[in-house]
Amino acid sequence: MELTFPDWAVVAVYGVVVLVVGVLFTRRAGQDREEYFLSGRQAPWWLLGTSMVATTFSTDTPNLVTDMVRTGGVSQNWSWWAFLITGMLTVFVYAKLWRRAGVLTDIGFYELRYSGRAAAFLRGFRAIYLGVFFNAMIMATVTLAAIKIGGVLLGLDKYSTVALALAVTVVYSATSGLWGVVVTDLLLFVVAMTGSVAAAYYALARPEVGGLTGLFAHPALAGKLSLLPDFSDWTTVSAVLVIPIAVQWWSTWYPGAEPGGGGYIAQRMLAARNEGDALRATLWFNIAHYALRPWPWILVALASLVVYPDLAAIHARFPALDPSIVRNDLGYPAMLVFLPHGMLGLVVASLAAAYMSTMSTHLNWGASYVVDDFYRRFLAPEKSERHYVNVARATTVVLSILAGALSLWLSNALQAFQILLQIGAGTGLIFLLRWFWWRISAWSEIAAMGISFLVAIYFQFGHEALGFAPLSASTALVVGVAVTTVGWLLVTWLTPATDRKTLQAFYDRIHPVGPGWRGAVETQPPSGRESFPAALLCWFLGCVGVYAALFGSGFLLEGRLGPALACLVLLGGVVAGLFRALPHVGVRE
Repeated sequence: MELTFPDWAVVAVYGVVVLVVGVLFTRRAGQDREEYFLSGRQAPWWLLGTSMVATTFSTDTPNLVTDMVRTGGVSQNWSWWAFLITGMLTVFVYAKLWRRAGVLTDIGFYELRYSGRAAAFLRGFRAIYLGVFFNAMIMATVTLAAIKIGGVLLGLDKYSTVALALAVTVVYSATSGLWGVVVTDLLLFVVAMTGSVAAAYYALARPEVGGLTGLFAHPALAGKLSLLPDFSDWTTVSAVLVIPIAVQWWSTWYPGAEPGGGGYIAQRMLAARNEGDALRATLWFNIAHYALRPWPWILVALASLVVYPDLAAIHARFPALDPSIVRNDLGYPAMLVFLPHGMLGLVVASLAAAYMSTMSTHLNWGASYVVDDFYRRFLAPEKSERHYVNVARATTVVLSILAGALSLWLSNALQAFQILLQIGAGTGLIFLLRWFWWRISAWSEIAAMGISFLVAIYFQFGHEALGFAPLSASTALVVGVAVTTVGWLLVTWLTPATDRKTLQAFYDRIHPVGPGWRGAVETQPPSGRESFPAALLCWFLGCVGVYAALFGSGFLLEGRLGPALACLVLLGGVVAGLFRALPHVGVRE
């Protein structure tokens, strides 16, 4: 489908506005590392929270949701809905701790919490491991989605799409720093949400779909609409619901849903003005991410099952596409060809917004690791601030090239999602406990990182090669968590602990509550305003409230007014409970 002048006009206006914002912040971003990577720690909470939402609203996200819905129905989304549990824990327990840490990156935490050469090695190695290789995999999945969208909507081959998308994004990302990223993210979020709602509206308007009533009554959707999996099929229930809720949320490291916060989520918390803003930013992010955004994507995915019931139907509609990328995640961009001109341009702009938001964040975040935690820490510690900013800008170019090359190897979004989950399997518990248990050391994290990576490589490439029967993704995840957890616990007890001086300095700075520091430091009673039970209560209420909003919206779309009203009443009770409990969490303004 060719874009016409109205479409290109909308895309051009969007592009000009984004570039203007980037140019406006170029000089400010070039002042020093804190301005380039943390906006001088002066960004307001609503801007930081919206930036988190915009970043996770990547080009591949609607494709991933479509893949899940077409493959197993709406209930498959529990694979990522379960991450709300760790997100809310970050809001009420860890956001204030990150802001107290005051480091430039979450990798800088290592030499604040641990001691010796092991801590230095962990900081340097993890900066490259996460900032370059792991980060490149994430950006590759986003670029893979751009490849599919470019092929469907613009008729571009994958090489042209990669070159065009990365060239535009790198120019914008390298110049403006985090200020430009978060300010532009506000615009990108509005454009992206508008585009996703428009895509859902026109998908429902298709004659064969017949609106909401026709969609939910269509026989092609039989067995796909339930919010919960079929409990008569325990294998599916275990993979889709039980393992994500019982194991996945606390045990796996996944970008945007790190146990205890991390990555670009930690970057936004560290950029907040104070602890209160860090909490409010992450709370707004979790509300918008899980309760506000999913249903437009889900509606388009369901409608795609009516219009394109199988992969053969998608391939027949787009015969010029490379057959290697025709997977279920292509169902989302395949539905966008039905939009009228002008509106099609808005949706293309929204997808470009989603792509640029995610990529610019990951480029800035990855560069912060490479520059501050590796280059400045180990190679060039005495250079000027402007020098480090210039190195950061060069690093963004290298990271983008690596991501583009890797995107040409992947075939579908769900494949990448499962690889990332497996690589981080078993490491999450450390990220939760290291703030509250003194015995965890740098060796614990080194062991967890190494074991989880080796297990992931084994399941991805070695298991079947050795003649064993293939394992499901959920089974491999549980095995990886078990092996990694046992491994790092053994290493924790068999290796030296962090020295007491470092532990005391960390405790005095962070003031973690609970019994995990007794016997290692001279502990102090928590202030009267800081109650760990109150934080846990807010965590529980926050999860219940967001799920109530998410499911209530779904019931309302289906026309089930009774359950929708019940969710609304539950949400009201949650809000009242949060207002009473939140003052006792102990956040410093």
